[in-house]
Amino acid sequence: MSYATLVQLIKSYLKTPQPEYVFCWQGGEPTLMGEQFFRKVMKLQSKYAHTHARIMNALQTNATLITETFAKFLSKSKFLVGVSLDGPQSIHDRYRRYKKKIGSHTDTMRGIGYLTKFEADFNILTLVSDANVQNGKEIYTYFRDQRFFYHQYIPCVEFDKNGSPLPFTITAEQWGDFLCEIFDEWIAYDTRRISVRLFDSIINYLVLNLKTVCQMGEDCRQYFVIEFNGDVYPCDFFVEPGLKLGNIFSASWNQLAQSKAYLNFGKEKSRWHSQCEACKHLAYCAGDCVRHRFHESKNPPTLSWLCKGLKRFYDHAMPSFIGLAEQLKRKIPHHQ
Repeated sequence: MSYATLVQLIKSYLKTPQPEYVFCWQGGEPTLMGEQFFRKVMKLQSKYAHTHARIMNALQTNATLITETFAKFLSKSKFLVGVSLDGPQSIHDRYRRYKKKIGSHTDTMRGIGYLTKFEADFNILTLVSDANVQNGKEIYTYFRDQRFFYHQYIPCVEFDKNGSPLPFTITAEQWGDFLCEIFDEWIAYDTRRISVRLFDSIINYLVLNLKTVCQMGEDCRQYFVIEFNGDVYPCDFFVEPGLKLGNIFSASWNQLAQSKAYLNFGKEKSRWHSQCEACKHLAYCAGDCVRHRFHESKNPPTLSWLCKGLKRFYDHAMPSFIGLAEQLKRKIPHHQ
């Protein structure tokens, strides 16, 4: 991303009326831009923010390039850092390797060490693929033993041009078993200690009637993706030519938000399969992420590739979630 694009992005976004402004810096690997790029980000945000603006920054990284000074800066600047870590070294290094086939786990853990030293806020993002889907409890307990208390687990679901799953894609049954395995450990020991994003989202809905993750929503208009040249797309899983909404140099944020392409993209989420209407878990799943429905065709009403696994997890876990939610409600004054 050029400096001119960075200026246009920050300046124009901070002119829009928002309760808060959220920037999520991703890649590829965004730390390849270097610490100085993010120092420019902070200076530009300070320059263009109005007096009472609340600005939040998040950075998704493999942490291999996080140095002591970088970690200190991220902490001082109150970045929320998401670190990609797929488990202990033997699991993580299966896919997360350098060009010379050397694993990256050691470097990632060093970066995490610097983040910890300077008390930067960070969470762990784990891609669940064929490399680790059989190791749910092992991964979860490894993170807990490392005192990593904020987890996010993302299913690896990718298809080739013919709609066939790629080799690292997990099955619905594997995903269901994985979720049940980590849930059983969490519910037994860690409900007040460890945050698992999916579990938090279910509790938020049960207690506060809030849907805090996009896959639970009925409309996919959650954010914008800005490419290095200012091109705008509706989702980081759908950066495709036919879904380009415009460019920040030629379109206002209001025009982008009201564009027909964005509206149509958002509507696809609630065009779920007819079986979903009768599903008791629809409120938590909403047909699942649209990209998980595109294995047979580019057709949103197709059942999610992960449907059977999600049903298994919800059938297994919901009684305990409901019980936990009732406990929490009793501690909230307006629920008493």
